[in-house]
Amino acid sequence: MIAPRRRPSSERRKGLVIWIVGLLTLAIGLSISTFSPTTILDRLTVLVFDGYQRALPRPQADAPVVVVDIDEAAIAEFGQWPWPRTMLARMVDRLGAMGAANIAFDMVFPEPDRTSLKRVVEELRRTGTELTVPDAAAAIDNDLVLAEAFARHNVTAGIAISNETDGKLGAPKAGFSFAGPDPKSFLPVYRGGVTNISPLQDAAAGIGFFSFPPGRDGIVRELPIVSNAQGNLYPALAVEALRLAQGAGTYIVKSTGASGEIDSGRPAMTALKDGGLEIPTGPLGTFWIYYSGMPNLQTISAATLFDPRQQDRLAAMIEGRIVLVGTSAVGLRDLVATPVAASMPGVMVHAEIIDQIVAQSFLSRPDWAEGAETLVAFVLGLCLIVTVRRAGALISSAVTVGLVASAFAISWIAFERAHLLIDPVLAAVTVATVFAVTMPLLLLITNREKLFVRSAFGRYLSPTLVERLADNPQALELGGEERELTILFSDIRGFTAVSETLDPSELTALLNAILTPMTDVLLKAEATIDKYIGDAIMAFWNAPLDIADHRRKACLAALALLSELETLNRGRDEPLRIGIGLNTGPACVGNLGSTKRFSYSAIGDSVNVASRIEGLTKLYGVSILVSDSVRAGAADLAFLPVDRVQVVGRAEPLPVFALVGDAVRAQDPAFLALSAAHSRMIAAYRAGDLGALETALAELNRLSVPELAKLHQIYRERFDELWQHPPTGKWDGVTVSREK
Repeated sequence: MIAPRRRPSSERRKGLVIWIVGLLTLAIGLSISTFSPTTILDRLTVLVFDGYQRALPRPQADAPVVVVDIDEAAIAEFGQWPWPRTMLARMVDRLGAMGAANIAFDMVFPEPDRTSLKRVVEELRRTGTELTVPDAAAAIDNDLVLAEAFARHNVTAGIAISNETDGKLGAPKAGFSFAGPDPKSFLPVYRGGVTNISPLQDAAAGIGFFSFPPGRDGIVRELPIVSNAQGNLYPALAVEALRLAQGAGTYIVKSTGASGEIDSGRPAMTALKDGGLEIPTGPLGTFWIYYSGMPNLQTISAATLFDPRQQDRLAAMIEGRIVLVGTSAVGLRDLVATPVAASMPGVMVHAEIIDQIVAQSFLSRPDWAEGAETLVAFVLGLCLIVTVRRAGALISSAVTVGLVASAFAISWIAFERAHLLIDPVLAAVTVATVFAVTMPLLLLITNREKLFVRSAFGRYLSPTLVERLADNPQALELGGEERELTILFSDIRGFTAVSETLDPSELTALLNAILTPMTDVLLKAEATIDKYIGDAIMAFWNAPLDIADHRRKACLAALALLSELETLNRGRDEPLRIGIGLNTGPACVGNLGSTKRFSYSAIGDSVNVASRIEGLTKLYGVSILVSDSVRAGAADLAFLPVDRVQVVGRAEPLPVFALVGDAVRAQDPAFLALSAAHSRMIAAYRAGDLGALETALAELNRLSVPELAKLHQIYRERFDELWQHPPTGKWDGVTVSREK
């Protein structure tokens, strides 16, 4: 059997290729993910975090916060926006009178009120209109009215900070002290923004920015609670309202390197102390908003604020609470997208922040998160490479799914139990990338191996064994290995004489007609066809794959060969006869030959013995002879002892047995009688008991078994010889074979 050249180290080379390609893919995946912060991976990461918030929203803490909403009902009641600031002044006075701890405006008043009577009179007179108005009325300025209301109560004015304008923001109201380096040295710098007109700005007790820097997808997830603009630090609106409601003074900004804080070597903000509350932050002062949806938030429509019938109820709702004044009216467009809602009034987000800070329930993205995520991605990718290297496509696919699920499970557990934001996307994408690259490579290499196996063994093994070997090429030890084999040799008796009467084409046709069905029988019995030697066949069992019960299968195959030969002999004038020898023992099996041309074959003493046994079939006139090692593995079949023979090349005598039938015949009464008489003959001969031998031969003569006629004739001749020359000395009954 000639096989394509295949180096014994192919499996190691396949593993090395998988390792190299897998590690390169892993490195590329990690580098792309790590050094491309604006990639789609970040978008996927925040979407995962959004999903976590929807699946496990923060429980509302029922912080002392109320929203006064300028909604559609209020617009319908008091007219279109902007309202005269005298109306807003009445609102501030009403809220202050009801005991609001702080009144925070989620809006900015950057221009004077054009509805002020003073400005209306000035404008009319500027156009030449003769107008007589009492001096006191002409001096009424709505902005001053609102500023006076601001001054009478604890009010936080809102401002907007951005890089879209250079507008002057004015001085902040709150002071900042630093535990660590000055945050202005490392916080992002904003150019300017939009602030309130001076009377309002000066009258307010506090100033806080309400502008949200949305993510690239427009969703508000983080908020800088401290912004660095025009050389000053400004607090967020919700943070400032909390400070004033607590009656606190200066903020404390904690940074790396401060007492009790780890010095990472690069300055970064870690927390903001707001009165008795501490707010952890990211390195740039950002604060992850953990949304609850505020299902129990008390919201008051501005339309009902002046309803005298509602005053007692409203006072109970407002007293001692922070009041956020904002709008949900669609036309005013103060709506933002959040992880839990596609559209939410901006004032609700400020309420979420206050509630979250009071609850001290924070989401944290620690500074070690990126390193840990990269390490996890590397470890999981490495596990997949090992799996792909050692397992098949199905197992590798299952492991890939399991590893991706593990990454998400770790991330979810960290979120659920510790409110940590650990990115599972990097690990999942890395694992998926490694799988996407290494799996096609594995399939390509595996398919090449299967093609090699099918090409090399397709004509010499049964299709079932070929597929088994193709599915598990590792079972093929191409460099040669020692295995226990059952070896078969078969030869056509008298074929040389037959061939002399045929021309080459007729001889070839006859050989093909004989060897083809015999080959089919052997392949069906899971044999490996080793070679054809003229009219002879060499085959073996238990290599390259393990074959269960290989001795018995070999014996049944030998019987099937005889049955097939009977079919071939129908219609022939001169029937063909074959001799089959079987032996079981250790042999070296593998690719044998030269470096340029070799075959998958077996060599060893057990192979030589099988060949010698096949040669003995001609001597004893039986069709199938087997060694004792074969008979021991198929004891239920019909065997008869034949002789103990010292074959050429072996010093020890070899017991041989004739295989004359299957398990059914072994239980037949006629065979049992034959076996008993035959065994007595063999025992008498080996013991040198001529009387018992004569009796046994007479009994076998009466039984008259044609298939054993020559064998029994041999023992009659031996009896005659022993009668004339009785055995002397140590008699062992061993026959010495002089022929191979």
